[in-house]
Amino acid sequence: MKGFSTLSKHIFIYIAICVISFILVSTICYKADYKHIYNYYSDRLYLQANEIANEYALDYLAESKLRRIELEMKSLSTFNDTRIMFITPSGDVILDTNNSSTDKSNEDRILFSINDFDYGDLKGKHDILWDFYGLFSEPALSVFSPISNSFEIKGYVVINIPESAIVERVYDTFNTNYLTLAIVLILSSAFLVLYFFQVHRPIKEITMATNEYSKGNLSYHVKPMLNDEIGRLGMSLDYMASQLNESDKFQQKFLSNISHDFRSPLTSIKGYLEAIQDGTIPPEMLDKYIGIMLFETERLTKLTSNILTLNELDPKSVRLDISTFDLNSIIRHTVETFEGTCKKKSIKFNITYANSVQNVKADKGRIQQVIYNLIDNAIKFSKENSYIYITVKEKGEKAQISIKDTGCGIAKEDIDKIWDRFYKSDSSRGRDKKGSGLGLSITKEVIQAHGENIDVVSTVGVGTEFIFTLELAK
Repeated sequence: MKGFSTLSKHIFIYIAICVISFILVSTICYKADYKHIYNYYSDRLYLQANEIANEYALDYLAESKLRRIELEMKSLSTFNDTRIMFITPSGDVILDTNNSSTDKSNEDRILFSINDFDYGDLKGKHDILWDFYGLFSEPALSVFSPISNSFEIKGYVVINIPESAIVERVYDTFNTNYLTLAIVLILSSAFLVLYFFQVHRPIKEITMATNEYSKGNLSYHVKPMLNDEIGRLGMSLDYMASQLNESDKFQQKFLSNISHDFRSPLTSIKGYLEAIQDGTIPPEMLDKYIGIMLFETERLTKLTSNILTLNELDPKSVRLDISTFDLNSIIRHTVETFEGTCKKKSIKFNITYANSVQNVKADKGRIQQVIYNLIDNAIKFSKENSYIYITVKEKGEKAQISIKDTGCGIAKEDIDKIWDRFYKSDSSRGRDKKGSGLGLSITKEVIQAHGENIDVVSTVGVGTEFIFTLELAK
């Protein structure tokens, strides 16, 4: 069935099952029902033949007796749709309910004789299906019962019923088999309906989705499905496509942002160099503009360094140099590097340590970078004449570090975005033009690379607090 859809294959299989079921019911079930009805008639007629033989065994050959029972046999024959015969061992028929002759001249009352009559033809059975030595025009079931007297066989009671009567009775009950088959097939067709809605349509939707994704349309969404294996496959495919789409958008955004951040300082440096070259800038102003170019160069250096750091922090290839070191010492040295910046803004630090020495197990260089980025971020958004609070606590087997400022805070809708690469908190791309928007992204990835967590709590106009954990050294 190559080239057919799965639904077409299932419909074909269902039709094939229907046809095979009909054939099986029409053959096997028919034979079983026929055998059952045949045995029923055979047993019933044999019992009846025995009763007749026992009742008329003593004097059934007497003329007066035959005349009396002939009417009884005809009534019984008509009622049962049978043909009752009394036959002598030599094959002479002395009573036949189908014989309407009233001739009494024959004292032996022999109606006709059957040539080659032999009770041994039954081969030990009491019934046989035949045409009764050519007497009947159609096959009939014949049941024999010997009439014996004084241990001598006087004759036989033979009750015949046409096979057509048996077949008619079979069909009376056999039609219920067809009705049952029809009901079962109709109910089983519900499987096709369920298959269509729960398997075929979802798979068709998934197929359409994969075709769209192959064309590059990653924004195509898989329609909601049932919560089963196929539904979860569809949702997983949709999630994968959305992640790829986001990755594609991120790549475009990344290139756009990095182009912007590289283009601005390069344009500035190029412009000032051209001005110096053509003599537009007077000699006495050279130091000022060289200072500006150094500032822009420092921006490029920091941006390049951050991009390299992010690349190194790829979860698939990150390598950490884990060692034991004093966290308090790292915090003190990092704070000292911001002394000049803090003096300009009159910012002071309030540092609280849990112990005089706080040993942790981590990558010393990476954690120093994390603390530097968080303090730099706190200073950047703090007001003048304010405090930055740094707290180190022990919680179980973890050291909890908190860096809190009293600056402008972060809006609720921006909280989840601050970890995005190149994200800056305002549309002007940050108050500090030196910032690259990569600091917090690097910070989170470093902490996650250590298997730890970092959280942020912020209120607009009140301040922001970053909290992360590290493993304590035992």
